[in-house]
Amino acid sequence: MGFSKNKIKQICGLMVFAAFLVLLVVYSKSVMNGLVMTIEMVRPFIIGGAIAFVLNLPMRMIEEKLLGKWKGKLAEKVKRPISMLFAIVVVVLIIVLVIATVVPQISKTVTVLGNKIPAFLDEVVIRLEALSVEYPEIEEQIIALESLEINWDSIMDSAVNFLKNGVGSMLTSTFSVAGSIIGGTVEVVIAFIFALYILSQKEALGDQGRRIISAYFSEKKAGSILKVLALLHKNFSSFITGQCLEAVILGTMFIITMSIFRMPYAFMVGVLIAFTALIPIVGAFIGCAVGAFLILIENPILALWFVVLFLVLQQVEGNLIYPKVVGNSVGLPAIWVLMAVSLGGSLFGVVGMLFFIPLLATFYTLLRENVNARNAKKCQVRQENKVQEEEEEQESAEEEDSKEDENEKL
Repeated sequence: MGFSKNKIKQICGLMVFAAFLVLLVVYSKSVMNGLVMTIEMVRPFIIGGAIAFVLNLPMRMIEEKLLGKWKGKLAEKVKRPISMLFAIVVVVLIIVLVIATVVPQISKTVTVLGNKIPAFLDEVVIRLEALSVEYPEIEEQIIALESLEINWDSIMDSAVNFLKNGVGSMLTSTFSVAGSIIGGTVEVVIAFIFALYILSQKEALGDQGRRIISAYFSEKKAGSILKVLALLHKNFSSFITGQCLEAVILGTMFIITMSIFRMPYAFMVGVLIAFTALIPIVGAFIGCAVGAFLILIENPILALWFVVLFLVLQQVEGNLIYPKVVGNSVGLPAIWVLMAVSLGGSLFGVVGMLFFIPLLATFYTLLRENVNARNAKKCQVRQENKVQEEEEEQESAEEEDSKEDENEKL
């Protein structure tokens, strides 16, 4: 019994896939090294693509809303560069605002804390003296420590050896750090230039991508791929927009409430919490920790009330604002958001948290559509079977009636 051409083709494909899996397992270490090397090579372009995606959101808004009425050939030529420049300026101004607001205050707090340390040490000494009077055992232990003999020659030899060996390692570390800084700077420059190229030619690049997909895949598969890519773009754009809007709302809430209760650093803490709230779930807690520390230096009681205020606003934000602004924007239930944050954070850190929410939202949407389509198909089959059974029952009933009529005639 022979096999058809399609069956032979499927068998050959399975054999090739099995051989590929075997080679992948046998040479897994080399494959991983190759993947790491490949990622290192294309990392500037990946970063550039991410920068372009983020900048495209304000750039598209500026181009469509503010400059949408510009008509003519000259306007069409200058519209894209102007909107791109405005988008870059907006993002840079936001980063500068956060740095200029938070960093000086933290430096001032560290300076105040450094000035308070000597007084704190004097108080510690007084406390220790009082304890030594109340508890003579402590004074005995201190006297025993003072009576210990210290081998200064051994300490000096160890210090000299450390300096001899440390100079070489220090120079190596210096060159390594300098190389990392230069390499990082070059990488950022390449990524930024690549992002500008993507933004300036995004329509042409999108058309080229669609043509490539249509050329190498069938019409049905190409349509499915383009549908998934469009859904990914929509979810990522909605997530970034919703996350930024939610962060602004949360920061504004903190500025207003802290000003009402006359807490210090209201504007600075609000800006810091808004900036850290861009990290899903855990970001605002980072801002809370820094804000509580700064207020603690000024007034410990107010720091406690600030933590209480943070917990209240966090509940309001988590139960009312976040589901409406971010959850609805990507169409992902809260339990899936928590799963995405945990999985992405454990694998890739903060970047994973930001990346996995829209990615999982896309998977959730595709799974929901597939499940609904399969259930609808099964319902349709059951309905058709039910109609067929009813028709068969009706036909059998008509046959029985006809037989009864014939028997009556006989």
